[in-house]
Amino acid sequence: MSEQETVDQHWMREALVEARKGRALDEVPVGAVVVNNGEIIGRGFNQPISGCNPVAHAEVLALQEAAAALNNYRLVDCELYVTLEPCTMCAGAIIHSRVKRVVFGAYEPKAGALVSQGRTLELPYMNYKVVMSEGVLEQECSEMISGFFRDRRAAKKAAKQSLKCC
Repeated sequence: MSEQETVDQHWMREALVEARKGRALDEVPVGAVVVNNGEIIGRGFNQPISGCNPVAHAEVLALQEAAAALNNYRLVDCELYVTLEPCTMCAGAIIHSRVKRVVFGAYEPKAGALVSQGRTLELPYMNYKVVMSEGVLEQECSEMISGFFRDRRAAKKAAKQSLKCC
């Protein structure tokens, strides 16, 4: 394993810590961290439900915190680690924040905008190019998401069963 792979796994584990915070609030467990010079300067986990905020995705919140830490909306020397492939909205935020690199864990087959459903970072009209790495700790990140939805389906089924009458 290369040194870069080891570093990427370390930071992805930090993003998984954030995802667990979201899961504890019954949010879809996605976590993100922004790293600058070997230090986390932004953290985020999904909060659209608990925060009544449709743009409170893990990536956006981590980017906002990092921008505040640097007192600059441009995060040129930063890397974003996120447990799930970003959506279109988050891909736009990644481009506009000017992060150097984005690293994600699990693929998002329905709405992933970096690989699965589109290649937003590669669109020719984008005025900034972001380096991307994919599939870091993919199995752990995938299990975080699939376990959440598996538990949610089981809870709904149990609730439905409890409503059935003799």
